[in-house]
Amino acid sequence: MGLFTGKTVIVTGGGKATLKDGSAGSIGYGIDIAFAKEGANLVITGRNVAKLEAAKESLEAEYGVKADVSDGQDNEAVVQNVIDKAIEEFGRIDAVVNNAQASASGVTIADHTMDQFNLAIYSGLYATYLYMQKAYPHLKETKGSVVNFASGAGLFGNYGQCSYAAAKEGIRGLTRVAANEWGKDGINVNIVCPLAWTAALENFQDAYPEAFKANVHMPPAGHYGDVEKEIGRVVVQLCGPDFKYMNGETVTLEGGMGQRP
Repeated sequence: MGLFTGKTVIVTGGGKATLKDGSAGSIGYGIDIAFAKEGANLVITGRNVAKLEAAKESLEAEYGVKADVSDGQDNEAVVQNVIDKAIEEFGRIDAVVNNAQASASGVTIADHTMDQFNLAIYSGLYATYLYMQKAYPHLKETKGSVVNFASGAGLFGNYGQCSYAAAKEGIRGLTRVAANEWGKDGINVNIVCPLAWTAALENFQDAYPEAFKANVHMPPAGHYGDVEKEIGRVVVQLCGPDFKYMNGETVTLEGGMGQRP
């Protein structure tokens, strides 16, 4: 029996992507697999329906768990619908993992448009806020957990990532407030800042090798994180019983690149 057998986890940005070697190639899908191996019922959301359906098919076939999928814009009605369907299908919500984020990375502050800025804020900060707010009554019943995703782009002010960094630092602030407000309810809320090898990075390396070399640096660990084993497994533990006293913290999973005072 797994750690999450009989429990329900919502993962945003949980669509399937694969690397050239066939292994999991997106952080969201790595998280899906890690929870599936622990027996969780999964509700996965995202903007790409094909990737969501591919994830559902693989998770149910390979790990014997039941998954539900949702797509659409991150707005109040859509998020409430996801929460309602999760309760209708599984009867409970034990954890919410807010991984979804889109942005116009590489565009400087001077050149950023409002549409580009809004893309990051709506897909990241607003979506995280809404999923937390709408899931709160159900998380209170299960004394559940939330893991939100931020980034070294916000921690260290990466060049060309103004809207992405703003969204991610907003998520960190929101997380700390939730930890303060919801601690009495038995809900712990933490943040992960990951660095992992993904299909997006693989494609970037192939298409723009010079830009890749200039902007993507190997961490001191000597390898990029595995989306399931080195990111997803940590998220599972943060939602498990051993880490309930940990609340409002930022965990950098960057192989030594995320060091800060």
